[in-house]
Amino acid sequence: MRTTLTPEFYELFAVLLVAAVAVTIVVVAVADSFLVKLLHRMPHRPRPIARPTAPPDVPREGRTALPVRRTPVPR
Repeated sequence: MRTTLTPEFYELFAVLLVAAVAVTIVVVAVADSFLVKLLHRMPHRPRPIARPTAPPDVPREGRTALPVRRTPVPR
C-alpha cells in the first residue's frame, strides 16, 4: 500500500531541518570560541632559532676556491 507525504509532514520536516541547522551552528560557534580561548591561554613558546647551514661545496660564480671550513675556538 502506497502512502503519500502530506503537507503537514513537509512542514514538520522543514521545521526540524531548520532547528537542526540552528543547533549545529550554535554548537560549532561555542566550540570555536572555546578553542580560541584555549589557544590564547597557552603559554607562548618561542620558535627554535634556525642555525645557519654550512656553505655549499660548490663555488659561487666568480670564486675559484672552495670555502675553508674552520673549527670554532672557544674564547
